[in-house]
Amino acid sequence: MLKGFSVPLTPQGKSALATLPPWHYSSDCIAIEYWTDPAAIAALLPPGLSSDEKSEGRAFFWFLNWQFTGSNDELTDPARYQYREAFALVEAVFAGTPVNYCPFIFVDNDAAIARGWAQGYPKKLASMYQTRTFSAPSLAAAPLAKGSRFGASVAAHGERLATARIQLEEKVQDPSSVFNRPTVMRRYFPQLAAGHQTKPPVDELTMSLTDELAIVDVWAGSAELRIPEVQGEDMHMIAPRRVGRGYRLGMAYSVTDLRILKNYVG
Repeated sequence: MLKGFSVPLTPQGKSALATLPPWHYSSDCIAIEYWTDPAAIAALLPPGLSSDEKSEGRAFFWFLNWQFTGSNDELTDPARYQYREAFALVEAVFAGTPVNYCPFIFVDNDAAIARGWAQGYPKKLASMYQTRTFSAPSLAAAPLAKGSRFGASVAAHGERLATARIQLEEKVQDPSSVFNRPTVMRRYFPQLAAGHQTKPPVDELTMSLTDELAIVDVWAGSAELRIPEVQGEDMHMIAPRRVGRGYRLGMAYSVTDLRILKNYVG
């Protein structure tokens, strides 16, 4: 019997890119609040989602430095299970509920791509960097304190896709006042057989479920964000018209399930 949550399937299942849940994540994060063209957001939304007129084009761009483990002490194998990520979340509405929708996301790890595609995140391969915090005092330590500056970037195929910088000003006492929307995605898998290439066997609107979500040490401050136009990418269509606050925080959660909101097949 062949085993594995994802391909490749083998008798032992050790080669599978993604293992069975539960999946546990912990990360240092940078998030930039900004406003883009509401029409550009509307053009990216799948059926069932509508623009959030109250948001007026509000979005967030995130950079994350992840450590992952499943059920087999994967965190002790950092070469396989540490990874970095960058993505955009645009604000929308589903059935009267305010949500975030993820139209673009990048990672530097193949297992993260497999887990993301299983959830509906449209992950692509890229390289990400962000300023790290260290406990030993130094001009390079970037402590979590007023005045500290952080930077982050994502690049793919030799092109810089986004660049961000923030300067910490104050600690946020209630993270839910900023980060309070569930994230929805489109889980889409095509087929290659002639005559069926425009009829995907899997096409769903899904909602990310995060168990034991923890958001800690949230700092806010001034921010910069650039999303330039580059060849072979469309993310510039939601480039910032105006940039709001920047945030530096720690986040952790587990994934054991997924909610299917809408099935577009059939």
